[in-house]
Amino acid sequence: MTYCVGLFLDRGLVFMSDTRTNAGVDNISTFRKMFTWEKPGDRFICLMNSGNLATTQAVVSLLEERTKPHNDRAPTLFAAPSMFQVARLVADTLKEVISNHAQTGQRADSTFNATLILGGQVAGGPPRLFLIYPEGNFVEAGEDTPFFQIGETKYGRPILVRSFDPAMSFEAAVKLLLVSFDSTVKANLSVGLPFDLQVYESDSLRAGSSTRIEANDPYYQAISDGWGEALKSAFDSLPDFTFDSDPD
Repeated sequence: MTYCVGLFLDRGLVFMSDTRTNAGVDNISTFRKMFTWEKPGDRFICLMNSGNLATTQAVVSLLEERTKPHNDRAPTLFAAPSMFQVARLVADTLKEVISNHAQTGQRADSTFNATLILGGQVAGGPPRLFLIYPEGNFVEAGEDTPFFQIGETKYGRPILVRSFDPAMSFEAAVKLLLVSFDSTVKANLSVGLPFDLQVYESDSLRAGSSTRIEANDPYYQAISDGWGEALKSAFDSLPDFTFDSDPD
């Protein structure tokens, strides 16, 4: 399983993904699920994936291969004129890979499916964030839907829904994501550390801060322990339930 989140802030975009893949409790591996491309001054693109590992790796490999100088296919990630066209290109590549892998053509409910979060900015346009489905269609983040999740979403979603504010700083956004990811890790063994983090500041047209957060990271440990203690304190502060008295 996977957990990836893309946040659309007033200041820019923040991406975080876990790295755990598994085919059973005795077959757990670590694979990167976040990939970036940049042409400083022209564009920055970030892609995160959830689903069949062979499918997602093939999509990334094709996108990467087609950015090379000998590529005779157009457009490419570096040639698409807008983030919308980048999203179309990525969606078409996903459909192509699923169709090639599936025995009877492209089937979104097959074992070869995958879901993607794509975000970034191309010079001349605003930052944009997309959720791309296995069928190749996609939706865009906006005021009503300012973030996207893929993979094991249910445990970390309440944290985001209650606390996300598009005006928050990058620092606050990372703290929020770590709380969301920690809640997911505590509830589901198929999501695990390390986490990959990427920040993009609007109109910079280059990759911002990026890091890998390991299980022994002091800040992550402080967030994990502090969140647990805060929840316990909040629970204890709530009034106890009162049963009706038994009739005489």
